[in-house]
Amino acid sequence: MKTDIRSTERRNFIKSASLASAGLLGFHTIQAITDPEQTTTPSLNLPGKLTVVFQGDSITDAGRDRGHYYPNDARGMGRGYVFNIVSQIMATNPTTEWTLYNRGISGNKVYQLADRWKDDCLQLQPDVLSILIGVNDFWHKLNGSYKGTVEIYERDLRKLLDDTFRIFPGVKLILGQPFAVKGGSAITDEWFPEFKGYQEAAARIAKDYKTVWIPYQEVFDEALKKAPASYWCPDGVHPSIPGAYLMAEAWIKGFNSLNL
Repeated sequence: MKTDIRSTERRNFIKSASLASAGLLGFHTIQAITDPEQTTTPSLNLPGKLTVVFQGDSITDAGRDRGHYYPNDARGMGRGYVFNIVSQIMATNPTTEWTLYNRGISGNKVYQLADRWKDDCLQLQPDVLSILIGVNDFWHKLNGSYKGTVEIYERDLRKLLDDTFRIFPGVKLILGQPFAVKGGSAITDEWFPEFKGYQEAAARIAKDYKTVWIPYQEVFDEALKKAPASYWCPDGVHPSIPGAYLMAEAWIKGFNSLNL
């Protein structure tokens, strides 16, 4: 890939493509919490090289082939929202030399991210780090396989970010909102209101660390006005093909708000 992105024509193309995709869903990044009039706009000064690392649980993993761990490898991206994101980023930025990794692992909770953080995050030296974690920190309590609390979730996630920023103080962080799609087969009355506490904890962290915040719960709540959970996210946790597409569109809008 070429690294010269100075062409005005190229910049205009990227701007048009980014705005078109971002317009499909409306939401503000975490910076807009203090400025409701602020809108997200794509960066026009795109770097020639950029490393993006996706971290999380099965929603991020999405059945990826872990033997294909090199960047930009289709089999290593899974079949979910990460594949959609990487496809669009690579297609709309062909003159860059960006490296994109999926390191989500099914079943993970925050402490399990921490256990593998050196190998699956820090050694990759991310410029942009995307994290979606939290549903298992609550869900696994319901079947008795985990005894965590929302306080443990928030404490562990803050420590993970502190450790990361200490080594890479300039890393750009994108934090996804844990979500549960009502009407999904796994979502029972037991989920609420306790699960909302995990969402609120993640939102506090996003605000405190001034990250880009991706409001996935709002994305799916809005989608439910058009079709039931069985269409977007059958079990309420793992998105379908169209559900993964919605997640990718929301993520790309947040990514376009970064000052790269």
